[in-house]
Amino acid sequence: MNGIIETYERDVRLFLNYMKDRCYSKETQHGYLHNVRHFLNSLDGKALREVDKIDVMNHLTEVRELGAGAKYRNRSQSAIRLFFKVLMEFQQVSANPAQEIPKAKIAKNRVPTFLEKDQLDACMSLIDGKYQLRDTVIVALMSYAGLRVSEIVRLNVDDLNPDTALLSVLGKGEKWRYLPLPPELAEVMLQYLKERLQPKGRRDERAFFISQFGRRISKRMVQTITERVFTTLVSSYPQLSGKRLSAHKLRHSFATDLLRNGADLRTVQELLGHEDISTTQIYTHISDETKKRAMSLIRPSLPISAASAR
Repeated sequence: MNGIIETYERDVRLFLNYMKDRCYSKETQHGYLHNVRHFLNSLDGKALREVDKIDVMNHLTEVRELGAGAKYRNRSQSAIRLFFKVLMEFQQVSANPAQEIPKAKIAKNRVPTFLEKDQLDACMSLIDGKYQLRDTVIVALMSYAGLRVSEIVRLNVDDLNPDTALLSVLGKGEKWRYLPLPPELAEVMLQYLKERLQPKGRRDERAFFISQFGRRISKRMVQTITERVFTTLVSSYPQLSGKRLSAHKLRHSFATDLLRNGADLRTVQELLGHEDISTTQIYTHISDETKKRAMSLIRPSLPISAASAR
């Protein structure tokens, strides 16, 4: 428990075991532990039963003053609130000092970076190399099915039903969602499975994507594959230069394309696996062009006054 005052070690272990038992993702466990450790180190040995709302607010203010954005600050608050919730559940404290603290406001009008349809399609033609088919399927699943990097990594062979082209995706919070894939995408996935590398070591390895080392592909490798594609893409589309392109932007592009083609927000929410529809609402930016098309369907019948007619 590096960086943690020894007094809190038992409580932190309890917190970690709680998250493991509730199947929090490894990313969430790591992030929340980091946030809670940071907070505990700010208490200077104060007993947890004596921690109050002011202690939490002072810490969150310090986090912002050190340069963290509102999103990071809110995640820290969520981690501290869950930490004390666990301690209350196991009767280690009697109150949750983080419970009533309001979250920091996050700008809601920020338009997420996304690729236009022609740019998205171009990505597919830019993939080459020894593992071209595997890498194409990876990029396609993010671009045309909206999978997260972590979901790509966790995907298993048995998650694709070859008869129905239905893909079972294990997402955040250990929640499953089921995606009816476009026939073209399902076909290229089945084609890839015929060429899939054989796993080394574990014979029962069912990972859909196998690395060149014979193991389940890593998050870093998926990110590297997309980074290579984006590097080449920018040379063909100079207007993308300077934009923060990442694997997650392919998911943004998928959502944007769905809405542009008439999908409703609730359907997009389900396809993306968002628990809260407010998360999906960042995609309602779409574009002025889409709004203009919608408004062009309106045909007002308005009286023209004699004065304006002259």
